[in-house]
Amino acid sequence: MLFRQLFDRESCTYTYLLADGGEGILIDPVKELVERDVEVAQQLNVKLKYLLNTHCHADHVTGTGDLKKVLPDAKSVISKASGAKADVLVNDGDAIAFGSRHVTVHATPGHTDGCVTFVLDDKSMCFTGDAVLVRGCGRTDFQQGDAGKLFDSVHEKVFSLPDETFVYPAHDYKGRTRSTVGEEKKYNLRLTKSRDEFIDIMANLGLPYPKMIDVAVPANLVCGIQDE
Repeated sequence: MLFRQLFDRESCTYTYLLADGGEGILIDPVKELVERDVEVAQQLNVKLKYLLNTHCHADHVTGTGDLKKVLPDAKSVISKASGAKADVLVNDGDAIAFGSRHVTVHATPGHTDGCVTFVLDDKSMCFTGDAVLVRGCGRTDFQQGDAGKLFDSVHEKVFSLPDETFVYPAHDYKGRTRSTVGEEKKYNLRLTKSRDEFIDIMANLGLPYPKMIDVAVPANLVCGIQDE
């Protein structure tokens, strides 16, 4: 299987390309880097079949809409619970196939209602969006955020995976590219606490209002297509 991790310096977003037999998926593309993503896929002889979002992002506009203009056969994917538009709306337990491989949808709400984690078929990798970051997690004070729900979903759907499963988050702000389930169960600064402690921590982060949320969320609800 072919795998590439790509990075957006502005929003510190990771985009992931997975392919098998010349057929691929792209997870969490960024609008400003659509040209790069198309170029990488073409150079590696990958036909993008699905364009996946782990959730309705608040810090950048997804590239799925613009990618579909260039790659009309590609289908956008997001969870049904997100309330966003896409060609394919997925639920917990659904599978997205590419070549002879697939990723399975694990519903991991809490950062937003529509957050999902995509788990590779052999459980060697999981793509956690903002549900689990390296040594942290996404905030829970916007977009239907619920700290208790996030704690439960991560422990049930991510921390139940094998310890050696690689964790690939949607973002990292300190240059870390990946972790493992075992590492996060041991070292995550928030998710290793008790449920009550975690809820208290998330209620007292004191984070500023997200600077992109008023632009990104409305656009991402319609597959990243903004009015010209």
